[in-house]
Amino acid sequence: MTKLDLRPDPDIRVKKFKIGCIGAGMIMAECHLAAYAEAGFDVVAIASRTKSRAEDVAKRWSIPVVHDTPEALIADPDVEIVDIAYPPDQQPALIRAALAAPNVKAILAQKPLALTLEEAVALRDEAAAAGKILSVNQNMRFDQSMQVLKQLLDQGALGEPVFAQINMNAIPHWQGFLEDYDRLTLANMSVHHLDALRFLFGDVAEVTSVTRQDPRTAFAHKDGIVATTLRFASGVMALSLEDVWAGPREEGFEDDQVITWRVEGTKGVAKGSIGWPTGAPSTLSYASTSHSGGKWVTPEWDTMWFPHAFIGVMEQLQYALDSGTEPALNVADNVRTMALVEAAYQSIEHGKTVHMNDIKH
Repeated sequence: MTKLDLRPDPDIRVKKFKIGCIGAGMIMAECHLAAYAEAGFDVVAIASRTKSRAEDVAKRWSIPVVHDTPEALIADPDVEIVDIAYPPDQQPALIRAALAAPNVKAILAQKPLALTLEEAVALRDEAAAAGKILSVNQNMRFDQSMQVLKQLLDQGALGEPVFAQINMNAIPHWQGFLEDYDRLTLANMSVHHLDALRFLFGDVAEVTSVTRQDPRTAFAHKDGIVATTLRFASGVMALSLEDVWAGPREEGFEDDQVITWRVEGTKGVAKGSIGWPTGAPSTLSYASTSHSGGKWVTPEWDTMWFPHAFIGVMEQLQYALDSGTEPALNVADNVRTMALVEAAYQSIEHGKTVHMNDIKH
């Protein structure tokens, strides 16, 4: 058996930059700030649409300054990194304000970066022109099972990848602002899985998506349950399923919500689960002809996607800023994920396979 260096969580190399947080909802309060407190990142200010909510979150996490508005936070000379957790229709204006602020060195934005691919491309180009780092919070890449899976692939334990799949049979909490948009699951849930598959296997050559409405989602939507087939430039074939119905959810019904994944290669197989629906650590097991003697091996860890993956997201930005290198979650790479989402919507609209070369980005 070959001993592999498998690390579910990245090292914290840099934590010296001062963070200003915009937003006080669940993602900021329960994920970003919980992760930052554990890692020892320096959060110096917070602001949100409702100041009283920002004050409550500031008290909980001992944040010293609460600004009246996000714009005031961006202008705060103590703020070096602006961390945004805002609806995607309002996020671009805040990004542009941060790009123009002389004190701001870097920005962490949420996915989707914007409501359209065209605006995402514009933000990419404006950040480059401003000479500032714009990073996008694709946090599933830092899920512990995804980190270890990537290391297995990079170290050759699975050989040449052949087939991959992510199966989500779980019910998300759709944020209220999504009721105002015409895009739902692909843009807000599938984007995690599509980006994770890009992280693992590189550029996509073609995409085919189908959808049906979700019986539980009361507001109008085009894409509810979604199944997407990807063919990568390398030849890898992958499936991404977002079954957001996942069966009844009512008193007395014993539901079985789960997210599982599987990757098959010429020398081995890896499989696992994402712990998010149940609040448990994600899991991974692998068997390799070259690295485990064909036996199944199951590494274990105590950390979870929510909130611990958000440590890696902020750390990669701090390290990029300190070292003068490109962040792992850079905006140019995220535009390629946005282009993949756009191609999936076009596939649904036109009922055909879409080639990524036909999506201008």
